[in-house]
Order: sequence, then structure tokens, then C-alpha cells
Amino acid sequence: MHGMGEGACPFDFNMDPATFQVGDQVSYRVTGSLEGMPFAGVLLEVHEDHVVLTSDPADKASRMRATRESRPVVREEDVC
Repeated sequence: MHGMGEGACPFDFNMDPATFQVGDQVSYRVTGSLEGMPFAGVLLEVHEDHVVLTSDPADKASRMRATRESRPVVREEDVC
């Protein structure tokens, strides 16, 4: 969102994997052809070594496993 108009970013991301909680908004990355593009999602599950997130909380089928790091990584083949 940097450079896309005036004012602050409308998202408040949790960037600290040690404090991740269900419902937190996170910025995540995707491997492959989508690498380098920023995505926003909501954490659905938080586990010791990974998280499950969604880009659309209204879509119950939209669930993606990601790494547990400051900006989680989703494999391109897991994007839904």
C-alpha cells in the first residue's frame, strides 16, 4: 500500500509470529509465479510450526497452510 495515496495503511498487521492469535490480520507471501506480490489474510489457526490463514473470511473453503514467520509463506499450489 506504500505510495498508493495519502494517509496510513488501512491494515493493522501482526508481524510478530510469537504473538500470532486466531483472527489476527497478517501480510503473507506466495511462492512461484506470485512471488513478490503482497497479500493480506486472517489467521484461522495458529500452530507451533505453521498457521492456517484465509484471504476471504466469508469463504469457509478458503484455507491455506503457511509458515509461521513475520510474513507467512504459502506455497503457490496451496492458494485457494
